[in-house]
Order: sequence, then C-alpha cells, then structure tokens
Amino acid sequence: MRFFSIVRLAAGSRRGRRGFSLVEVLVVIGIIALLAATSLGLAEAARRFGATARTRGDLAALSQALEYYRRQYGDYPQQADTPEKLYEALAGKTGPTGTLTQGRSLVAELTVAVMGRADPAPAQAFVDPWGHAYQYVFFTRESGNEPALRGYVLFSFGPRSSHEILPTRTDVVPSNSGTQGGVISTSSINAHNLYAHQ
Repeated sequence: MRFFSIVRLAAGSRRGRRGFSLVEVLVVIGIIALLAATSLGLAEAARRFGATARTRGDLAALSQALEYYRRQYGDYPQQADTPEKLYEALAGKTGPTGTLTQGRSLVAELTVAVMGRADPAPAQAFVDPWGHAYQYVFFTRESGNEPALRGYVLFSFGPRSSHEILPTRTDVVPSNSGTQGGVISTSSINAHNLYAHQ
C-alpha cells in the first residue's frame, strides 16, 4: 500500500511538470501583442493630445504677448510677414512698421519653444510641437465709415505628416485688407490648423 502511494505521487508530480502546448504559447503571445498594440495606441493618442494642448497654450501666450506689444507701441507688428520677423518684434527689436528699435523684450516671459536658423542669416522663430513655425498675419478690415479695424491671425499648421503640403499664408488668410481682411479661409487645406482663441 505504501509503495502504491509513492508510485502514485511520482506519477502525479511528473504530470504537473509537463510543458505548455503550442496553442497555449501562441495564445499568450497573441494576448501580449494585443496589449502592446493597445498600449502604443493609447500612448500615441496621449502624445497627440498633449501636443495639441501645448500648441493652444503657446498660441494663447503669443496672443497675450502681442497685446502687450500693442499697448507698448500703439499697434500690432505690421511688417512681421515671416515667423522670424514676428520673433524680432516680440524681442523688442522692431516697432509696428518694422523700424529698428530697442524696446522691451517679451520673449523672456514666454515659454514657447524657439528654433534657430543660421542660413542665410541668423534668425529665430517660435515653433510648435511638430517643428513648424507659428504663423502671424496682420490685417486691417474696413467697416463702412468707421476707422479700419486692425488685428491679426495667429496660427499653427497643427499635426501634419511629413509628406503633407503646408498651406501658404494666403491659403489661410486670403485678404489682408478690405471688408474681408483677416477672414480665415474654410479650405480643406486648413483643416489641421490650430488658431489662437479657438
């Protein structure tokens, strides 16, 4: 009787040590792959959400800096037709009409990323999380006999793949003056753009 018990235990322990079947291994690998894909998808979605939120914050900060600029000089930068000129204006290097000045720099107070460019001349510009420079368009808009309304459109090209064509400033803001000055185009090429105050 005792011998039978020993044999039975030995057989039972041998059964407990058997390996996984191929089907079980494939199921486990499939579950791990599914979890990894889900985690990567969630991480990418969180990254995109974070980049968009940061861009909206950057646009709000730049917009506030432009309001400080207007209070300091009496108008928005009129000649800032490139991202580099917008940076120079907010750095206190140029006045509204583009003339050189030594005003208060608003750049140090901004937490917006800055990209430097060495060629053809040293210049800097504010950039969004996707590496594109923030765009600024000054406009005047006529309204009957009232004085022309002066304002700007501030925007980011938003999340675009590297092979997408970026819109031109004219694609975004077709007219800088007249009754349509500063009106943003509803063209599909602007679908990914992010704007200040929107």
